[in-house]
Amino acid sequence: MATTVTSIGLKGLEGYRVQVEVQLIPGTEGITIVGLPDAAVKESKDRVMAALYANECELNEHKVVINLSPAEQKKNIPLFDVAMAIGIMKETGYIHESIPPDTAFIGVVSLDGTIRSVEGILPAIISAKKENIKTLYLPPIHDFPLEKLEGIELRFVTSLLDIVRTLSGQLTMFLPSTLPHNTKNSINQIEYERDFKQILGHSYVKRALEIAAAGGHNVLMSGPPGCGKSLLAETFPTILPMLSQDDQFEIMSIYQLAGEHHPSNQWAPFRHPHHSASSVSLIGGGSNPKPGEVSLAHNGVLFLDEMAEFPKKTLDMLRQPIENGKVTISRVSSTVTYPARFILVGAMNPCPCGYLGARDQYCTCTPKQINQYHNRLSGPIRDRLDILLNLQPVRLQEESLDENETSETIRGRVLNARIRQASRYGNGRLNANAPLEELLKDTPLTGKQSNMLQQWSSKRNWSNRVQIKLIRLARTISDLNGSEMITDEALWEALTLRKDKMHNEKMVGRLVNST
Repeated sequence: MATTVTSIGLKGLEGYRVQVEVQLIPGTEGITIVGLPDAAVKESKDRVMAALYANECELNEHKVVINLSPAEQKKNIPLFDVAMAIGIMKETGYIHESIPPDTAFIGVVSLDGTIRSVEGILPAIISAKKENIKTLYLPPIHDFPLEKLEGIELRFVTSLLDIVRTLSGQLTMFLPSTLPHNTKNSINQIEYERDFKQILGHSYVKRALEIAAAGGHNVLMSGPPGCGKSLLAETFPTILPMLSQDDQFEIMSIYQLAGEHHPSNQWAPFRHPHHSASSVSLIGGGSNPKPGEVSLAHNGVLFLDEMAEFPKKTLDMLRQPIENGKVTISRVSSTVTYPARFILVGAMNPCPCGYLGARDQYCTCTPKQINQYHNRLSGPIRDRLDILLNLQPVRLQEESLDENETSETIRGRVLNARIRQASRYGNGRLNANAPLEELLKDTPLTGKQSNMLQQWSSKRNWSNRVQIKLIRLARTISDLNGSEMITDEALWEALTLRKDKMHNEKMVGRLVNST
């Protein structure tokens, strides 16, 4: 009868239970692995053979057949080494104790029987918990706060011999809290390099960014060079609330799969790709699909500086993640889906030279050049941007730091607004991505407000998507103001946050008419 040992497989960020079935049959000594293993998994047989030899586990001229079930699911990460080795040890009689079905094993085996970690082990741990695994054997991990993970017993082992001794009761494994882990990201030690208090002027823009942070709305800032667009965008994450425990683990899993280091586990990520970035690096993909910038910015901010300089095709690929909060990458071998719920912050100049509408500079661009520059952002992408801001340089002598609010103060209001949204939707959604039915179920627009929105939309030819986004903005503004209903003032402020889009378009129109 075959021996069955449980392990965890990964398909993108999602994990699933894998049954490692081991059976000895007469034949030439060796190991055969079936169940759609890729090259990385097939190489496990040589590592496992060497590890068994180092631990004096003899195969006695038997052939070992290992089946990775479910057989129809391609296995592409070498997480099954430990389960294979334990299964063979049990099948040959080296291990006498029974192995409970709710116990799983993950990790890579070295030639001497040492157990090592591998990319993707953190999402495998989280998936094991979801699969109702009670006990999980795994290599030591010191970079993640695993003591916060409840509902599963983690047993950290450094070798196959540790597992054998633990199963027989000769060795007691310790809880994660006794293991050293990275404490440099303690909440008391995290300090932002930037703060809104340090930014002179731009009170209107700061208010718009506060609304964006509270409701998860996308922002596009347009203005001449040096007016503060990049500084405001880089300071924007300082007003976002801390991440929940589940969000922290999800982000850490994404970064581990991508082979990247996230500097802080508690604060929202901030990604700032260069405009020369390829579509694969931005969206994700490759022959072995990896998360892209949109996924690395999950639950955080994706900042596209010089947005009009990105290839138009690359920008249009942002439609799906902006709309659905996830990105699906299809390949011949498999299809994987990564989360991508982020706040998009874009910055661009009003024209190729950058000085259209500037107070102290003269624009040298022709109307045709300006139109071509603006057309780099397609209509569908513009429709998916909630807030459109036009910035001007600040007159430093007229501003004072004493009047500025700190990021901490603004973050407190943002957190209160998000608490209101959490109580309204009950599932962690924000106004920007909540279904419209839920949004308007308890707070519908009044007749006066509907007429106001319809008049503005007709005058400015706004699409249905833009009108819905205005309603979402008004709901967020009302949440910030502590109102249970969408107020007339909130709707009016939402309309002004979209009105800036027309500024440059009117100026271009006047230039075209004058020629």
